Amino acid sequence: MLVSIGIKRLLFLCMGIFPLLLRAQNLVANPSFESYAKCPERLGLFDTNVASWSCPTSGTTDYFNACSSAMGTPENFKGRQPADFGDGYTGMYVFAPDDYREYIQVALTEPLQAGKKYQVSFYVSLAEKSDSAIKEFGVLFSNYELKIPTQKNLSKKKRYQLQGHQYTYLEIGYTNFFSDTKDWILVNSQFTAKGNERFMCIGNFKANARTRMFKTKKNAKQGAYYYIDMVAVSGVEKMEVAKPLVAIADGKETSNIELDRSYIFKNVLFEFDRSSLLKSAKNELEKVYTLLRSNANLKIAIDGHTDNVGSVAYNQQLSQLRAKAVANHLQELGVPKERIVWQGHGGNSPITENETEQGRQQNRRVEFTISKSVVAPD
Repeated sequence: MLVSIGIKRLLFLCMGIFPLLLRAQNLVANPSFESYAKCPERLGLFDTNVASWSCPTSGTTDYFNACSSAMGTPENFKGRQPADFGDGYTGMYVFAPDDYREYIQVALTEPLQAGKKYQVSFYVSLAEKSDSAIKEFGVLFSNYELKIPTQKNLSKKKRYQLQGHQYTYLEIGYTNFFSDTKDWILVNSQFTAKGNERFMCIGNFKANARTRMFKTKKNAKQGAYYYIDMVAVSGVEKMEVAKPLVAIADGKETSNIELDRSYIFKNVLFEFDRSSLLKSAKNELEKVYTLLRSNANLKIAIDGHTDNVGSVAYNQQLSQLRAKAVANHLQELGVPKERIVWQGHGGNSPITENETEQGRQQNRRVEFTISKSVVAPD
């Protein structure tokens, strides 16, 4: 959907940014958990109440909806969080004592196509009564529905004991945003399908000892409980270069910026084996800063990429440095660090071939996604 961003007294001219990807229809049914069999009146009813969704384990994932006094929104037993995409959302433990875990699972409306690129996204907010936060979310695609009688983490060993099951596994991790207890934060990543993906499961698949986490309160004993909403899986296609972003005049909302959509910086490219910003890149980032400065309810996610020259580990580190360089410059300009997240992807997602220097330079890029920060009122 196109979202017009109303910004008074802002003239946002010729940013030199063009859309990288165009997402197709969402392949997730009931993406914001609005359809339900019965209004939830107690804990652990996600598996039986929410249409199209299920729990792949014995973990008791929760369902919240404004229709309920016991499991309602915005106030509930884990804190306060308004439902920004309707009346409902889910809540689950992704880190807890004794490796206890909860997950959500959905059948895609159609199987993914082998070799095609897709984007997966969802919104998260850490519940206020959590005392820990994780740094990565796991997304598991499978050819068959999972149903494993365990309340612990869905480890690789457990998954591969199921005969005939095939998997595509992603980890999505940014730098700082999983500890946010007020905003809905966009989590997203892109991947190339193998062609056996029919179901999707979201949660933390690692044991406590392997989970990248941190304590948000002293003497943490409860764990990390997250609200999740608006889940999407959609195909992405390359686009032609679009027109520059248009001006936004007083009282007029004419911007064709689309929130929650990936863009590529036109001038934020890098020399081979370098992560320092060029002057042209800084000029472009100043225009992005103008947008973020004038809209306190917007956040930016930054994704760094490399070409395929070098080892996988080295390119991963280099892509992180490139994303961090952009994030640092935006902070130097004045964007609060709480509104910026970044991650590196190495050379796993080229946008063109790597056989020529011109192609490799295009792949040495930084993408960004601007999303709305939904803050709970005091």
